[in-house]
Amino acid sequence: MKLKARISWLMGTLQESLFPHLDECLSSPLTEPEKRLVKILELVQIEKYVPVSASQQWLGRPVKERESIARAFIAKAVLRYQHTSSLRNELLSTPNLRMICGFAKRQNVPSESTFSRAFADYAAAGLGTLVHDTLVKEHLGSELIGHVSRDSTAIIGREKPAKKIKAVKVSKKRGRPAKGEIRPLAEPKRLEVQRSQSAQEAIALLPTVCDRGTKKNAKGYKESWNGFKLHLDVNDFGLPLSAVLTSASVHDSQVAIPLMKLTSGKVTYCYDLMDAAYDAALIWEQSKELDHVPIIDRNPRGKEALPMAPHEAARYNERTTAERCNGRFKDEFGGRCVQVRGPDKVMMHLMFGIIALFADQLLKVTGC
Repeated sequence: MKLKARISWLMGTLQESLFPHLDECLSSPLTEPEKRLVKILELVQIEKYVPVSASQQWLGRPVKERESIARAFIAKAVLRYQHTSSLRNELLSTPNLRMICGFAKRQNVPSESTFSRAFADYAAAGLGTLVHDTLVKEHLGSELIGHVSRDSTAIIGREKPAKKIKAVKVSKKRGRPAKGEIRPLAEPKRLEVQRSQSAQEAIALLPTVCDRGTKKNAKGYKESWNGFKLHLDVNDFGLPLSAVLTSASVHDSQVAIPLMKLTSGKVTYCYDLMDAAYDAALIWEQSKELDHVPIIDRNPRGKEALPMAPHEAARYNERTTAERCNGRFKDEFGGRCVQVRGPDKVMMHLMFGIIALFADQLLKVTGC
């Protein structure tokens, strides 16, 4: 209720003071999509987190220009512009959108190359993750969350997949070692290492290059793509809590433990809901160690699958929120149209959409 009251107060203030003021200043009244964009921008306030680059300090470029560009990239995700050139053309031709983003005059809209340089600076500074983490902690940090649903979605890239490096297999002698022979210990598996690492350390070691991935779709058919995977933790109301980008070939289970730790550092929740791809003993143990109740669909591994208990099956049905969140993100907030290259820039593009989705879904949940 505290969350709803806070958001309702903010939106009420916008309705009573900001929208009438904007209608007075603008040449034409705000349309409904423009009002929605204003609400999202006021909720996100991305301009507070825009980094100041060394080139800006040296050249003396105004910081407000970068703030307006950041607001424009949120508008790009909300209004579904596929290309930066389309966004810039709309800014040049639509006075309302230009003013909402912070460009006072038509000549203040920067060139497309300036947009690209600003985007690269945002990506290097991790602006998207910073803003999203702040939103989650500010609005959900004091709330008790029931279920966190974990899932991944395919992200098609615009670059060639990296060539796989074949690992050199070292032949091992069979049988017991000879007297005095010392054999090297087997390297620990990634999940074992992740148990003792922080979320940031484990995420930093995950591969992020563009490569080829394959997974089963909802109908059970295999699909392949070149690009990446976006792994999301989602709460019961479809709000994305954490996001991690990896190579397309990374198995979902390799990201479960870092995501658990990452989300646990932001919010308090009770249940981990995961599909059969996450059915590993170390993942079950990590969830329990964090004082969560794991509900994971069993992987039969060629045997007869063990059915869930009725109460677990009822809770497991809540996991559809992750699939609906992925669907909204890809259909409405730019998840299907990645036009940049390199994992940092791809992540920045996706995070603009995730931030916009979080704000939009929060407004829907609170009835604003």
